Amino acid sequence: PPVGASRACSSCVRTTDVKEVCTQCDRFVCQSCSRLCSCCNRVACSLCSTIDYADVGEQVLCNGCSIFQV
Repeated sequence: PPVGASRACSSCVRTTDVKEVCTQCDRFVCQSCSRLCSCCNRVACSLCSTIDYADVGEQVLCNGCSIFQV
């Protein structure tokens, strides 16, 4: 966005000091809504990630890594 324009989180739509960008869709995401992929350690928004409950505990996977999970 242009300098001085507000940026809103793509998940919660709050206008905050958003510094993270989803590595899957390039949308802005705030720290509260960002998820770190357990496989590649990249930031993903809630729309571009899934939570895998197959193993003990839960594991966050971005869309790119989730296609490789069986």
